[in-house]
Amino acid sequence: MRWLACAALLLAGCGSRETADITGDDAPAGARLEKAAIAAGLVIDPESTSLQGSWARDDDRMCIVPGDVRGGADRIGILLDYGPGNGCSATGTVRRRRSGDLAVVLDACRFTARFDGERIVFPAELPEPCSALCTGRATLAAMSVERLSGSVAEARTLRGRNQPPLCGAG
Repeated sequence: MRWLACAALLLAGCGSRETADITGDDAPAGARLEKAAIAAGLVIDPESTSLQGSWARDDDRMCIVPGDVRGGADRIGILLDYGPGNGCSATGTVRRRRSGDLAVVLDACRFTARFDGERIVFPAELPEPCSALCTGRATLAAMSVERLSGSVAEARTLRGRNQPPLCGAG
C-alpha cells in the first residue's frame, strides 16, 4: 500500500509546474503543451521565426522580403504556374499579427493566412477580389508553401514569365 501512495505522490509531483510558469495556469492544455514543446526545442516558435525568404510547394512559389520599416509590413510575391492559361501572380504586403496569423494584402484581395513556423497556409475560401489575380481554373485558395530558404537575395529572384521580379530588386 505504501508503494501506491509513493506512486501517487510521484505522479502528482510530475505536474505542470514548469509549463504553468511558461503560460499560466489558466491557459488551455493545448496551448500549454505547445509552449512546452517550443521551450524544449521540439517545435519551431512561429513568433520568433522570420517570414523573409523563399517559399514553395510543387508549382506554387512565394517570396517575402523586407518592406517599409515604418509600416512593419514585408513585401510578398506569389506565383502559381499550372501551364498555359492557368495560374496566379500577385504582389502585395504581409504583416504578422499579434495572434501569430498573417495579414495578407494583394491589392483588393485581403485575407488572413496561417503561419506555424514552417509553412504558410492560405484559407480554403478567399474573398471575391482574389479571383482576379488568377487565370483559368487556378486559385490562391488553400495554397500551402514551406520554407525553401531564408535568403532575401534568393527571394528577390522570383519572377513569372516576362515579368520583373515579384519581390523587387531591392
